[in-house]
Amino acid sequence: MGFFDFMTEDIAIDLGTANTLIIHNDKVVIDSPSIVARDRVSGKIIAVGKEASMMQGKTHENIKTIRPLKDGVIADFDASEKMISMLIKSIPALKKRMFTPALRMVVCIPSGITEVEMRAVKESCERVNGKEVYLIHEPMAAAIGIGIDIMQPKGNMIVDIGGGTTEIAVIALGGIVCDKSVKIAGDVFTNDIVYYMRTQHNLFVGESTAEKIKIQVGAAIEDLETPPEDMSVQGRDLLTGKPKQVSVSYREIAKALDKSIQRVEDAVMETLSQTPPELAADIYNTGIYLAGGGSMLRGLDKRISQKTDLPVYIAEDPLRAVVRGTGMALKNLSRFKSVLIK
Repeated sequence: MGFFDFMTEDIAIDLGTANTLIIHNDKVVIDSPSIVARDRVSGKIIAVGKEASMMQGKTHENIKTIRPLKDGVIADFDASEKMISMLIKSIPALKKRMFTPALRMVVCIPSGITEVEMRAVKESCERVNGKEVYLIHEPMAAAIGIGIDIMQPKGNMIVDIGGGTTEIAVIALGGIVCDKSVKIAGDVFTNDIVYYMRTQHNLFVGESTAEKIKIQVGAAIEDLETPPEDMSVQGRDLLTGKPKQVSVSYREIAKALDKSIQRVEDAVMETLSQTPPELAADIYNTGIYLAGGGSMLRGLDKRISQKTDLPVYIAEDPLRAVVRGTGMALKNLSRFKSVLIK
């Protein structure tokens, strides 16, 4: 077996709607947007990740930017496979190899995923030379990444707000007791901002600009202790057709995102109401943990805390909590065997 061990490489992948992260040798080696750019004439993929995301919204008719994952699952099979393959090939340690080694992979998937969608992820990974492919549910990976001991008979609640889905789960004894997966997350927030700019300012902005607004002045509540400065936004005036600039404050964005955040809150409340009483008692003591990029929205922890009357903690590096947990599961395969789906 020793010789073949040299031939296999272990990698952990967080295949996200917005970003794909890969861990190799305990380091995050790839952290890039989940976007590919395809040439329509030849059908070739011309750019992946950061390069492709710079092209987004700025392409001519022969180039199309595709986001192969929608709502946390593979929507474009061919593009996602090429994306995974190109990202794996760009891992610095594997570039030096003459031939692609066999891979042992742990990939994380949303908890509300169907059998068919699971198989799509698995097949995509097998085609890029994955010899052993394990899947792990996102909230589980997030819990491991935050540093919770998931094997204990103690309830913990995780809310993972990603790009395509928000995963809410109560975890105990290395299993998910009750979970809810809602398709309201970063992408929906971005669309809310596009819609708000259109209706309130008559300004037409693209997805990338809306994403920037969300990161710079995004907020979940209208009274922040340390508010961000107003941001100047450029776009096209819908009345005159001329390019114009308006200034946007965080209060406006809080208004724009209010309805979507309310739906996330409702999902959290629903999961709490389904929690068995013994675990509910644990959660009262431990509180709720937030992970994923969406949890970085200013004031979101405070808002969920007010709604649930529970303490809410944000993971220290929310964007990487899931991939870190996936990496830990890969390192201790025998310990987390019960958590992984073969």
